Amino acid sequence: MRTVLLASVRVHTRRYVAAVVAVVVGVGFIVATGGLAAAARAGLLDDLRAEYTGVDVVVQGAYREREVDRVRSAVHDLGGTAVVNAEWRGPVALDGRVLSDEADAGTVALDPELRWQQLAAGTYPTGPGQALVDAHAAEQFGVRIGDRLRVGRGPDAVQVRVTGSTETSSGPLGSPLYLTYPDLRRAGEVVVVDNVAIDCDDCAGTPVDALREVLPERYLVQPATAYLQMMQTEATQGVDVISLVLLVFAAIAFFVSALVIANTFSILLAQRARDFALLRCVGATRRQVLRSVRTEALVVGVGSASLGVAAGVGLGHGLAAVAGLVWPGLPLGAVSFPLAWVGGGWLTGLLVTVGAGLLPARRATRVSPLAALRPADVGGVRTRTGWVRLAGGAVLLLIGGALLVLAMSSHQLAVMLAGGMVSYLGVLAWGPLLFPALVRLVGQVVRRLGVPGALATGNALRNPRRTAATAGSLLVGVTLVSGLLVGVATARGTVTTAMNEEYPVDAALTAPVTPGSNASLSAGTVREVRATDGVAQAQALPGTTLALRLPAAGKGVGAGTGAGTGAGPMLSGRQPVLGVEPATLRRLVHGRPDFVRPRADTLFLPWEVMAGYGLDIGAEVVLGRGPDARTLTVAGAEGFGNTGLVARDTLRALTAGAGVSTRAVWVRAAAGADAADLRGALSTVAAGAGAELSGGLENRAFVDLQLDVLTGATLALLAIGVVIALIGIGNTLGLSVLERGREHALLRALGLTRRQLRVTLAAESALLAVVAGLLGVALGTGYAWIGVRTMMVDVIEDTQLVLPGGQLLAVVGAAAVAGLLACILPARKAARVTPAQGLTAE
Repeated sequence: MRTVLLASVRVHTRRYVAAVVAVVVGVGFIVATGGLAAAARAGLLDDLRAEYTGVDVVVQGAYREREVDRVRSAVHDLGGTAVVNAEWRGPVALDGRVLSDEADAGTVALDPELRWQQLAAGTYPTGPGQALVDAHAAEQFGVRIGDRLRVGRGPDAVQVRVTGSTETSSGPLGSPLYLTYPDLRRAGEVVVVDNVAIDCDDCAGTPVDALREVLPERYLVQPATAYLQMMQTEATQGVDVISLVLLVFAAIAFFVSALVIANTFSILLAQRARDFALLRCVGATRRQVLRSVRTEALVVGVGSASLGVAAGVGLGHGLAAVAGLVWPGLPLGAVSFPLAWVGGGWLTGLLVTVGAGLLPARRATRVSPLAALRPADVGGVRTRTGWVRLAGGAVLLLIGGALLVLAMSSHQLAVMLAGGMVSYLGVLAWGPLLFPALVRLVGQVVRRLGVPGALATGNALRNPRRTAATAGSLLVGVTLVSGLLVGVATARGTVTTAMNEEYPVDAALTAPVTPGSNASLSAGTVREVRATDGVAQAQALPGTTLALRLPAAGKGVGAGTGAGTGAGPMLSGRQPVLGVEPATLRRLVHGRPDFVRPRADTLFLPWEVMAGYGLDIGAEVVLGRGPDARTLTVAGAEGFGNTGLVARDTLRALTAGAGVSTRAVWVRAAAGADAADLRGALSTVAAGAGAELSGGLENRAFVDLQLDVLTGATLALLAIGVVIALIGIGNTLGLSVLERGREHALLRALGLTRRQLRVTLAAESALLAVVAGLLGVALGTGYAWIGVRTMMVDVIEDTQLVLPGGQLLAVVGAAAVAGLLACILPARKAARVTPAQGLTAE
């Protein structure tokens, strides 16, 4: 039997190509993931350790200014030096041009022992009023050494001079801009203190114990080594989470691999049934034949898994090198391949191969010696084996369905994946019934091709199990892609609706309110806004200032408010009051028809303003003073600053036309406009006019970018499974054509031409591919709906399924093309065989 085994592996090597490739891709993905995870972990830890070079003690818990001063005073008394590691976010401008409204900034130490930034050019700051800038951020925003930056807003903004640039750091303290702590604290925005790092080389006694004695117990004082160990644990957990996400896609790839391998073994062993029967006739026992087939699968598995490990090592090094070139700031260290990842990937590939070949092997060895003298079984479903298969499929469908229901109620991704795989196996088990039914339906169109079309439909219906195996190879790829497309379309539609609700206005410039005056925007400012590149439409809105009070109390609520359609700061008792008409805002606002056409008795207030006044939706307030005051019902809105909104007629009734001027300009961005560039240009206009700028253009663009990146990354990862599926259908079709060699020769002998045979096989392949495409789209849509209910409904309740019709039709068309391409080589080979050769060949 050893000779038979070696001969079998040698003779059928080419037929195992699909199985080998499937395992190589799956194992390589796991090994490469382990290598990249190890490199990311090493890079993060290297940056983390570099940021605390020279630090002896770290104090956490000092979050307020006076608490930080208390720690610094205690360190000074000990004879040490300290640096406050803090984070700041706010506007940064250069020569009146706003670089970013939400720039991040960190701190730089004046003590060289605590200064961790690596200087790229220039010099380090020597005192307040000086700053460092990240080299990549400087290149992006056009900042040079010697430039003066305005950090913060209003009278609290500080002026700093750039003295140098630094290498990019991906550690927790990395930032595009670094200021001294006193400058950061004076910048007028919220400062978040991470910790106080201390250099105690010259401290008297044990610094940790000494600081614990003078600081309250709620302060966490620990050696730098202990703090770094804690941070390393958090960083490692973050990398491990990403690795687990990647392993989900590896599991999908191996699931597809198992299906491809099972199909390959099923058809290949079915073709060799006569060989097994002849072996039994010459004395081989059933156990010997079964052992031979299992050993054959083991040999294929060992070789494939070993190739996969080698491919994964090469892929890991290659991806790390490419990532370093494309993203220089990416935190990647040395690429290494942990034994657990390599061994786990190799063992998984081996088990998948051997496990996928067990059932076909058992089925092949049940052939009796007399089967060598009988015609091959056509593989019907009305047999004992067929009924058992259907019963098993029903059980799998019930179990998978129960898991999917549980996933939707518990919002557990792992449960959803398990339910999807189990239920999908149930669908495949019912394939011999599902696919022929769909073939009969779609075959009505194929029959119009004449004899080749009728033969193609008949071939697909003659052997249901073979049809299910062939179409099932492509079904999994179509299901994955269509499910992703529907899921992304639904997520994008849901997020877009939510963004329209939260940020209905792209940008709004609003005149500030100052005591004793009603500031307004000039006609020149409106013209500048309209002439700005990226502005599709801009509308000037009139307004004034009104007071707000409760009708029962008869006095102002808080400091008073106004209603408006623009954004403005909340100043004591004065707020811009703007009115709108539907014609002015219908083409400016994203969604929100409720305040595009506000009711005369409604006052829209932003949620922040409502919370500040303690108002709820539906509360009644009095807007205005004297006989013109009106009682209005409060409604919630957002995305255009800290102002309210009323109808234009309501504004006229409140003011009688007096004191109304242009108080705001709302902007609709042009399609494809760069959000950052437009925001910067409008910031310059707003700064020149003394106006406040608000709106959701950048937030909307950021969310769209996240969705695009997520979609692209997910498609790229799913491409692994899709490639395996395409290889599987090509291999399965090829084996299926070879299996029917005598049948094709008989048709040729009866008068079928070579061209008609090729058309017949192409029509059959296209028919099966279209059927797999239609069923895959249906399954993918169902799984996408379940995924949305599992992962999104808990975050956004009003989630509606969105079907991208054009994309789904393209998927079905691509499936048909894939089927046609997969049959080219098998069809040409079948057509080249003469009838005499085909009838005599075994």
